[in-house]
Amino acid sequence: MSVHGSIVRRGGAWLPVLAVSSLGGAAVSLALPAALGRAVDAIVAGSGARGALLLVTLLIAAGVAADLLDTFAGTLCVASTTVWLRRKVLGHLLDLPPATAARFDTGDLVSRVSGNAPQAAQSGIALVTVVAAAAPPVGSLVLLALIDWWTAAAFLAGLGVIALMLRTYTRRTTQAVADYQRVQGELAGRLTEALDGARTIAAAGTVAAERERILRGLPELHRFGRMTWRVLAGTGAKAAIVGPMVLMSVLAVGGLALAAHRITAGELFAAGQYAMQGAGLGGLTGVLGGLARARAGVRRMDEVLSEAPMSYGDRALPEGPGRLELRDVTVDESGRRVLDGVTLDLPGGTVVAVVGRSAAGKSTLAAVAARLRDPDAGTVSLDGVPLDRLDRGALREAVACAFERPVLVGETVGDAIGLGRGEGYVRRAAEAAYAHDWAGRLPDGYATALDAAPMSGGEAQRLGLARAWGARRVLVLDDAMSSVDTATEAQIREALTRDHGGRTRLIVTHRASTAARADLVVWLDGGEVAGLGSHEALWADPGYRAIFTVGEDRG
Repeated sequence: MSVHGSIVRRGGAWLPVLAVSSLGGAAVSLALPAALGRAVDAIVAGSGARGALLLVTLLIAAGVAADLLDTFAGTLCVASTTVWLRRKVLGHLLDLPPATAARFDTGDLVSRVSGNAPQAAQSGIALVTVVAAAAPPVGSLVLLALIDWWTAAAFLAGLGVIALMLRTYTRRTTQAVADYQRVQGELAGRLTEALDGARTIAAAGTVAAERERILRGLPELHRFGRMTWRVLAGTGAKAAIVGPMVLMSVLAVGGLALAAHRITAGELFAAGQYAMQGAGLGGLTGVLGGLARARAGVRRMDEVLSEAPMSYGDRALPEGPGRLELRDVTVDESGRRVLDGVTLDLPGGTVVAVVGRSAAGKSTLAAVAARLRDPDAGTVSLDGVPLDRLDRGALREAVACAFERPVLVGETVGDAIGLGRGEGYVRRAAEAAYAHDWAGRLPDGYATALDAAPMSGGEAQRLGLARAWGARRVLVLDDAMSSVDTATEAQIREALTRDHGGRTRLIVTHRASTAARADLVVWLDGGEVAGLGSHEALWADPGYRAIFTVGEDRG
């Protein structure tokens, strides 16, 4: 089902209630002129005025009730649909492969979820409102025809001009609003980037240049905003001319019909009311403007939801040591081949170091091993089961990853490590990652609020490592100790080496000392395996030695 269809369907019971109240209000607005016309005729005739006025009173009360119900149902419908849509988009984003999600700027995503979602949530309401708003012109035409064919013909001629104006207004407004939302998202994206790098910008003395970069899109935003209002103003100006002309035509023809005794004074009054209802563009432009904003919001939601999420199978892992196999794995990014036909058979329970120069494909290899992305070709298997056929829970229980710059989530330090796995796990993992002593010095220990815990890059890396420590089969470390001090790294490395959990430990590293203590080293060069063996054996190759920091010994 399309995003638009899902949003309309999500309106639930409130959308039909809104439809009934909106159409009921439209019916009242059409019935009221006829009732007022009867009251006029009754007053002129001098009899039956009380009953006619009572009917008018009841219709006015019904119109007020319909408006109140319309507002109540519309508010609840939009609120519930907005909550659902935000949850759906956020859940979908978290299900996307990281490389796919990274194509959207963070600020732009915030703009979509916070600003565009409520607009898209009004999609169903906008449709109902448009239908209800179309009822007065159509109903007015029918009722004018019942009063007098000539007044209906005069009204129909003006209605055609109005329909063309509204069609042009809707098309141009929809495009202008969509462009406005796009540029707004780009501005939010650049602002988020600048806030993330505020210290770097201040240190580099580039505040003015960065401000100009962030605000570079303001003229374009201004242009699209002006375009939207220009379309509205132009349509309003035309309406100011066409509407009264339609009313004058109907009244002129109706006056002739009254003079010819084809209609009564009350019917002429009703005809004038119907002409004003049918020719009034103020309400219709507002309704169509809302529809344009809703359609633009739906388009922005669809751009995210149309991205394919990572799929999972239903298989469980058999007993095994964590043997990791890559067969002809190829990965392309931005037109560049990052991994080229990589084939590896990594024994379970071993420590495997992945080394290579910058852009050699190390992080990409770690990502496919942890199934943070799927290869464009080839397969990755764990203990004989392809990763893409594993049940999601089984995969994430078996494989975990720690990163160079971990993003810590949760309310407390303990939450950031345990992710709901209990205090016992938090302490064991923190001790293994040598983060326990640091956490113990915090005001409230592991209960310290995460945003109130001062930490260095190395301390953040230790928390990230502790979070991943519970992996049952494969623990992937993507340069996850680069900011840890040398002494602590040696301790963590020792813990990884003596780990008797039967896990495979895949460590992306730039340090010869780490590679020297691995059971196996994978040397990548240009996306291909340049060497495979022990650190001692590979050290004889000058190319291998050259990838490590100048001055570092052989480990």
